[in-house]
Amino acid sequence: MAATSRGTTPVPPDVRPRLTVLSGPSGVGKSTVVAHMRKVHPEVWLSVSATTRKPRPGERHGVQYFFVSDEEFDKLVANGELLEWAEFAGNRYGTPRRAVADRLEAGEPVLLEIDLQGARLVRESMPEAQLVFLAPPSWDELVRRLTGRGTEAPDVIERRLEAAKIELAAEAEFDTTLVNTSVEDVARELLALMEVA
Repeated sequence: MAATSRGTTPVPPDVRPRLTVLSGPSGVGKSTVVAHMRKVHPEVWLSVSATTRKPRPGERHGVQYFFVSDEEFDKLVANGELLEWAEFAGNRYGTPRRAVADRLEAGEPVLLEIDLQGARLVRESMPEAQLVFLAPPSWDELVRRLTGRGTEAPDVIERRLEAAKIELAAEAEFDTTLVNTSVEDVARELLALMEVA
């Protein structure tokens, strides 16, 4: 899972980019912002998580996720090879530490899109990381986005809304807050925070 070396020389620590962590409540548009940003700036490296869940149709190992067995995941945890990890719906997800470190060493901007629990764990293991909170324009707008998907049962939506209240209350733990009124604007602000030219 570790990134392969591309023969780059390490960047002096004083000019090395920081890891940027993007987090926020479910339905706020994190994935949409990241997809737009990477279309405009493909040089921004988005960390690929390891997961124990099975691939969905069209997903490829090493692209959407690194698909690993429970035993392999146990080894990653035991060996301290994950920056953070969590369990959702019976599957585990985690961020490979070495791949992130290799990209930062090479002077590349690295973005990590994860939930609140993961952001807190990254802050513990990498205090120099920049934590960015993506907030909705309003609570009503977040409710509209979550219910407007039309893909989830009412009880699932209710759980997501309860979780969103907790996540919104954690905004003060982050270094910066961006309000998602426009995907293009937020992507531009995020790039500026990452100091991507």
